[in-house]
Formats: sequence, C-alpha cells, structure tokens
Amino acid sequence: MKSVFTITILLLSISFAFGQNEQSPLIERDIQYRNWTYPDVKTGADVDLRKFAKNKKLVMVVYFAPWCPNWKHDAPILQRFYEKYRAGGLDIIGVAEYDLVPAVNAGIDSLKVTFPIVSESQSRDNRQTTLHYTYRQSTGDTRKWGSPWYIFLDPKTIEKDGDVLLTRSNVINGEVIADEGEKFIRQRLGLPQEDTKTAAKKDEVEVCDPDHRTTDLKKP
Repeated sequence: MKSVFTITILLLSISFAFGQNEQSPLIERDIQYRNWTYPDVKTGADVDLRKFAKNKKLVMVVYFAPWCPNWKHDAPILQRFYEKYRAGGLDIIGVAEYDLVPAVNAGIDSLKVTFPIVSESQSRDNRQTTLHYTYRQSTGDTRKWGSPWYIFLDPKTIEKDGDVLLTRSNVINGEVIADEGEKFIRQRLGLPQEDTKTAAKKDEVEVCDPDHRTTDLKKP
C-alpha cells in the first residue's frame, strides 16, 4: 500500500511539473530582431521576411515545434485570426523548428493551417543554435523548447534596409491568450473593439519537452 501511495504521489508530481499552462501575456521588449530568408515548407521557395511584411498593417511571426501540444492548441486560434483579419491588413507566418519538413507539412495539414509556414531548423539537436532560441532567451523566455513563441512586426517601423528589422517589439513567451491577442490585433488594424467570447483557457497543458512526454495527453 505504501509503495502504491508513493507511486501515486510521484505521478501527480510529474503531472504538475509537466502539465502546466504556458499561456503568456503580450509584453514589449528590446530585441535585435533580424531579417531572415527561409524556405516555404509547401513550395520550397525562399521567403524574405522584410518583403513579406511590405504593405501589411501587422505581421505575427510564430515559432513552433510541430510535435508540441501547445502549438496544436494555438494553431486553430491563429487560423481564426488569419481568416478573420487578413483582409484588414493582418498576416501570419509560422517558423517551424526541430522537425523534418514532411512532418511539418503533415502537422499543418491535420490542423488545417493555411497561413504560410517556413522552416528554420529540422533537428532537435539544433535547439540552442537557432535564432529562435536566441530571441526568446533575450526576452526572458526560460522554457526549454519555447513552442510557441511570438513576435509582432509593425511594418511601418521596420528598417528599410540592413540586417536588423527592429530593436523593440511586442512578444509572447508562450501560448497566446486569445482575447488579449484579438484585442491587440484589432487595435493595430484600427478596428473598434468588440466583445469576444473566447475566454482564456485555464486548463492544464503539457509543456513541449519530448524527453518528458510519457503519454499522449490531449488538451481539452
């Protein structure tokens, strides 16, 4: 009986440690965010971020690992934003990390994601060598994998040339809080605020450390 109790406590401790909610607020941070050119996972064509952002009102860049449950939670929210606000000047682009392109494509197809996705890295061994890692560390994100991680670009403030696009921006070091994200988007697009019914979820979700994912728990 004592051993069963000990095992139960251990399992609960693991669940608590690796089942936390990673929602995070929008914050403004200094960041040396550089222009990049990465291949589109669908077409293989190079995408230049500075050119991509041209003539937009707001660009949301989301870095993610395709196998991450937190990304799978956020993807439908982002797709809704994309469909609802694209005509008003919003664009979204995903930067896939730490998995092969075929797996990225399979994942975004299953999630019915239609905004463009590019690839920065294809191996989990690259975790500490990506710009994704550098950026989120500089903004205070201490998670091991950092999926998803967001940066918002105001094309009006982007440098017209040079390696650095901007030196200060709004970021999210975790999952997006849907209501807050939508309010921010509407504000930046010059739209009146509206009442939203997408309450921020408070359910526990697992973090994206593959070393500790012992079950295929699904987010409610």
